[in-house]
Amino acid sequence: GLLELLMKLMEVVIQLTPYAVTALMFTMIARYGLGVLEGLGKYAGCVIGAIAVHMFVVLPLWVRFMGGMSPLVFFKGSEEAIITAFSTSSSTATLPTTLKVAEENLKLPSKVARFVITIGASVNHHGSALFEGLTVLFIAQCFGLDLGLGQQLAVIGLCIVGAMGVAGVPAGSLPVIAVILGYLNLPPEAIGIILGVDRFLDMCRTALNVTGDLATAVVVAKRSPELAPA
Repeated sequence: GLLELLMKLMEVVIQLTPYAVTALMFTMIARYGLGVLEGLGKYAGCVIGAIAVHMFVVLPLWVRFMGGMSPLVFFKGSEEAIITAFSTSSSTATLPTTLKVAEENLKLPSKVARFVITIGASVNHHGSALFEGLTVLFIAQCFGLDLGLGQQLAVIGLCIVGAMGVAGVPAGSLPVIAVILGYLNLPPEAIGIILGVDRFLDMCRTALNVTGDLATAVVVAKRSPELAPA
């Protein structure tokens, strides 16, 4: 019936997506020149670098000094969830693994882990916020738009708020970016410039999102001893 029709339609869309992305990238290159490819490489490197700094510098310091846990212990215990998040690009699909890791490996109280991580999977998207901000700035530069300080602050605010509403599914950040591009009077279809590298970046930012959820749970458990089991 209708379900079979919708599933067939989704199958066709998924099969055609690689061709659509390739065509869109060729269109952008034809319109704006090969310089877009060089800029795309620098952009991808910048996003990966920002994610790496946040994941391996900021979060470990937060876990150590606010959560009272060794970063090595944290990452060793979180490894399964991080790998699952990286491979699925979905914090929602990773949620059962994240909860299991928090309770069994990190030894967090069940009530803390289930509350913080479940909420975090919906609103605590560190990687998505970083990705959205850098992507908007990159696309604006591609179009020669020089954003003033006020506009940059507005973009930061929109990315933070937008990341809170991002669906925990692959490429969930792209609709938010399209909305922000419209706010800057840039064509939303310009997001096609980054689609060729977005799959890998999506994997990286999802891993950061899940790591951030676990780090937050560690800090909350440390700072809320009344929630610990008697």
